[in-house]
Amino acid sequence: MDAITLLKDDHHTVEALFKRFEKAGDRAYTQKRELVDRIIEELSKHAAVEEQLFYPVTRATVPGTDDVVLESIEEHHIVKWELAELEKLDPHDERFDAKVTVLIENVRHHVKEEETEYFPKVRDELGRRALAELGDAMAEAKAGAPTHPHPRAPQTPPGNLVAGNAAGVVDRVNDTVSGIAQGSIAAVGDLVDRVRGSKRPHSAPKGTTTARRTATKVWAGSDKVIDDTIEAVREAKSTGKQTAARADKTVRKTARAAKTGTKRTVGSARKGAKQTVTTGKQAATSTARTATRTAKAS
Repeated sequence: MDAITLLKDDHHTVEALFKRFEKAGDRAYTQKRELVDRIIEELSKHAAVEEQLFYPVTRATVPGTDDVVLESIEEHHIVKWELAELEKLDPHDERFDAKVTVLIENVRHHVKEEETEYFPKVRDELGRRALAELGDAMAEAKAGAPTHPHPRAPQTPPGNLVAGNAAGVVDRVNDTVSGIAQGSIAAVGDLVDRVRGSKRPHSAPKGTTTARRTATKVWAGSDKVIDDTIEAVREAKSTGKQTAARADKTVRKTARAAKTGTKRTVGSARKGAKQTVTTGKQAATSTARTATRTAKAS
């Protein structure tokens, strides 16, 4: 691929993200966070391949580009600090939109200078074949470029070649871990929803392309685990219902037996009390008759 075409494609990608951010509503916090995450990733990779290959090669081969290369590197430095701050800043923060606006202005100025002044000189000097070879090398380097800003890292060879490759590996490891974590959280949310029989909307994965792709993959791969867990929960519920039913039956039977026993006891007590009263009445009557006869005889 032509090196300048590759860089212009990057510029177009970022500009499209800028326009989407500018059209987002004041309270579109989630959308703005996602857009800024993508902007951070795209600009980080773009800056890396320019600093590692395009700037040093063209500076060494194209006359009169020293000043523009050095200015571009300084502009990159400022942009990286802005990206690093935005990466940690909550979109609800009152300074978030202002920082993105300043970032957009700086990048647009940088892009305009490159495309109107710098790139034409490079194309005239290097020609199609050299630009194609340089473009292929840049495309390969971009595949392993850092996906996050590293403003303290070296920006010129040879330091940026070593630091850039190392940072790229670390960034991708971190992106993968982030994706796994997000995918796992989404899977747990699905499990809870299915157990409850409800459905809540889940937020889309955040971060770089690698992080989002990994999160989606983990989330999609969790279906089997969720199904097995749901089945286990249903079995547990069924067993619990059967146990509860048996317990309820036993309790009812015991209650009925206790009730019957109580009735029998009460009945026996009443019968005994009646007999006692009858016997007492009979004894009293007999005593009274005996006393009357004795009195008459006297």
